[in-house]
Amino acid sequence: ADIPVIPDLEDVQEEDLAMQVAAPPSVQVNRVLTYHDLDKDLMKYAAFQTLDGEVDLKLLTRVLTPEHELREDDVSWDWDHLFTEVSSELVTEWDLGQSERED
Repeated sequence: ADIPVIPDLEDVQEEDLAMQVAAPPSVQVNRVLTYHDLDKDLMKYAAFQTLDGEVDLKLLTRVLTPEHELREDDVSWDWDHLFTEVSSELVTEWDLGQSERED
């Protein structure tokens, strides 16, 4: 009686599952705003123009960098290449420092 038994396929087919419907999952999805939406909201609502009712953010919002200027292409890093590049720049800086001290 304690040994689990695998049911026969015929027993499973006898059960009428056609009328049983699973309940849909209830997941609350929050919409993620795009940069464009955030920019429009920032300029549209006066609540974003001040911080704590005291600090005026209008000057800051005028000079914020646009999204297209912040985007950068993904560049893969190769450890050997990066190490060689940084070390050669450091050696060049040290050599320039040494030549300036000698002059």
